[in-house]
Amino acid sequence: MNLDSLFYPKNIAVIGASDNLGGGKMPYFQIIRANGFKGSIYPVNPRRGTVDGVKAYASIDELPEPVDFAIVAAPVEQSMDIVKAAVRKHIKFIHFFTSGFGETGNRQLEEDLVREARKGHLRIVGPNCIGIHCSESKISFTFAPEQELPGTVAFLGQSGGITGNFLALASTRKIPLNKVVSYGNQIDLRLEEYLDYLADDKKIRIIACYVEDIKDPDHFLQSLKKTTAKKPVIILKGGKTETGSKAAASHTGAMASDYTIWAAVIRQHGGLLVDNFDQMMHLVMLGTAKKPLRGKRVGFLGAGGGVSVLFSDLAVQAGLVLPELSARAQQKISEKIMGVNTSTVNPVDLGAFGFDLNVMLHTMKAIDEDEGIDVIVPYFSVEYIMRSETILQVKNNADTIMEMAHQIKKPVIPILSSFVEDNLDVERTRITTFAALRNAGFPVYIKMQDAIYSIGTYFEWVAKHPLGKTRVTS
Repeated sequence: MNLDSLFYPKNIAVIGASDNLGGGKMPYFQIIRANGFKGSIYPVNPRRGTVDGVKAYASIDELPEPVDFAIVAAPVEQSMDIVKAAVRKHIKFIHFFTSGFGETGNRQLEEDLVREARKGHLRIVGPNCIGIHCSESKISFTFAPEQELPGTVAFLGQSGGITGNFLALASTRKIPLNKVVSYGNQIDLRLEEYLDYLADDKKIRIIACYVEDIKDPDHFLQSLKKTTAKKPVIILKGGKTETGSKAAASHTGAMASDYTIWAAVIRQHGGLLVDNFDQMMHLVMLGTAKKPLRGKRVGFLGAGGGVSVLFSDLAVQAGLVLPELSARAQQKISEKIMGVNTSTVNPVDLGAFGFDLNVMLHTMKAIDEDEGIDVIVPYFSVEYIMRSETILQVKNNADTIMEMAHQIKKPVIPILSSFVEDNLDVERTRITTFAALRNAGFPVYIKMQDAIYSIGTYFEWVAKHPLGKTRVTS
């Protein structure tokens, strides 16, 4: 299925566009204009001569040209007339933000709409969803943040709320989004059709999905297997329990199946199944790292023996390996630290010297040269950062972090922790350091267990689907 005209439309119509945005209305017309969409955008509203200063059209039939994509924010009672008009006008794709369909028991209307759409070449997104976001074409359901590049991540969400949360958190964590779909009741265009399209999209490196139900299991599993052969697909299932299933049914009209069976089948077909939203975001962040993970031999460095012990336990439990560093690497590390309350073996304990980011950088360079290590995990503390700047008078941590990005060849997965609460100075440092790490291209984690979970889980997929021609080490 070619969805180019959906994600990259030449022109758009917004049915129900209005200057009056109260009562839960979505300002699609205003959002798309503000985001910088380059094509023509036509407001359709029989009660208004203009919308946001732009000439409005009384009906779809009066539009000056056929459009690639129409967005409907009009009452459900008008949906059949709208679809009929869209077919007459040769519209290619239509998105219904409108609710009141299968999720309320009105399944006959859904069937009738699809039947009517088939009389033309019209495909339906939704209904009961917030729709399409594409950073390249500047179409969206939200005022999208600026991105230097179009992004490599796609998200497919059955829930509009979860989709909005994903986009918001992705922006905070500097995750480069490309395409996002809130697909709702999926009465026509279904999850598997979006997967088919994204599988062949060379710009997309990783796909995340929030799923409540599957309309065509056979097609979905075929699509999943095809897609996971090329790129990771992370799946979060909603409606795992009887209570959750009932909630899903009232939300999108979804019917859930036995989760145990469902999960086993998903894993058999290559999907990366997660238990919660946080795990999904952790894996997506790792999947967008500039330097992809190719092995599970971890080099860890931090300040403090207890941190090293805890990391070792969790890493081994996750199937990771902490090989002893080479004599050459250990010798180089020793050049900057004294042999009191320190260790150069792996995990590397820098002791009090770990407060100095320049010592951290020196140690990372030594580990980087060790051929027995695949990935470097430095453990930063916000309190360490603050001490290094105020007490040790080291240069700005953002500069040092950028040097790490430029000088270290191996993947780097930092852990940035903080154990001080209700302190504005600490919070400011945490925010600025997090931003510096993400701007440098590092996937950064707040908790040790989240970093280890992500490395272990992502490597399982990498081991089965080697990236490029580089050998995957285990």
